[in-house]
Amino acid sequence: MHVTIARDELRTALQRVQGIVEKRNTMPSLANVLLEAKPDGLDILATDLELGMRGLYKAKVKEPGQITFSAKKLHEILREIDASELTMTVKDNSLVTIKAGRSQFKVVGLPGKDFPPLPAIERKGLISLPGDGLSQLIRRTLFAVGENDTRYVLNGLLVTIVREGNTSVIRFVGTDGHRLAVADQTLDAGNKDAVDQDLKAIIPKKAAKEIRQLLDEGGDEPMIGVTSNMLVFRKSGLVLTSRLMEGNYPNYQQVIPKGSKNKITVSRNDLEGALRRVSVLSNDKTFAVKLTFSEKSIALFSSHPDLGEAQEDIPAGFRGEPFSAGFNARYLLEVLDVIDGDKLVLDMEAPLSPCLILESDTPLLKTVVMPVKV
Repeated sequence: MHVTIARDELRTALQRVQGIVEKRNTMPSLANVLLEAKPDGLDILATDLELGMRGLYKAKVKEPGQITFSAKKLHEILREIDASELTMTVKDNSLVTIKAGRSQFKVVGLPGKDFPPLPAIERKGLISLPGDGLSQLIRRTLFAVGENDTRYVLNGLLVTIVREGNTSVIRFVGTDGHRLAVADQTLDAGNKDAVDQDLKAIIPKKAAKEIRQLLDEGGDEPMIGVTSNMLVFRKSGLVLTSRLMEGNYPNYQQVIPKGSKNKITVSRNDLEGALRRVSVLSNDKTFAVKLTFSEKSIALFSSHPDLGEAQEDIPAGFRGEPFSAGFNARYLLEVLDVIDGDKLVLDMEAPLSPCLILESDTPLLKTVVMPVKV
């Protein structure tokens, strides 16, 4: 193999796959990337057996071939060299020689044939979606997904296409049992492939993170689809595949309050600022803050057995009997972080009932936070 490629081009490719390569070395090749020189460029692949990515990058290929070697070390080399381009050559002994300006590196690789193959993917069944909208759906729901939850499916995002009257929406749902986020995006009626699609899948959290990073780069509109057990994401010459999670997602609709007499209107900025300040003296484990709702105000209070207490009042719109409820301040702050507007509505039936948080100007986003005892 003999290939010359721009340093920035190769570095971009390596940055994209750093979150995918397996760092625990259960198989040596999983800590590597596969470099495959073809007449039309350099194909770069990475996988952890559950999640995989491949992309074709511009390069001058003098001699085709393939090799795998450490993604981490290659990334470190690219970070340190100053030359605008580099040349890689591979001989029969799998030793990779990298020349960049006055620098030369010789890195031990593994034969390309030892690299796990990625599944063959067709374009059939993929639907096109606006990149900004898809990125927002992930941003507004990913925070609520579980992290190593014993209930396996709660470590993933539920993605469905839901038909509501004459319109269809793509819906993302995330929950860990303590908070819930449901975000919708109406599908363009002209996008028949999307509107007519039956889609219901649970996407691993790691895959959703990688997709969002690719979306944030901009570029062509993405395409997304599922097979019986695989998610497929295409964008700007990149293909990401991920195994879907198996299991039954909980009935999240049962958790969402249907409306109550206690509706509190408040400024997002006011609530966020007060929560950050008051939670400084909250319990280190529960981060509990008590919110007391009374006419025209919310009083926030926290206490720490060893440090002291904090309180603050903020203006709010509420008519009803005063009541108090406790919340994990971090959970509330994570909800506020994905809401873009300034006016919020908090809707809860009783002190220990789920709290529905709505943004006045964005009815396509619903978040629920479970209260805690204080």
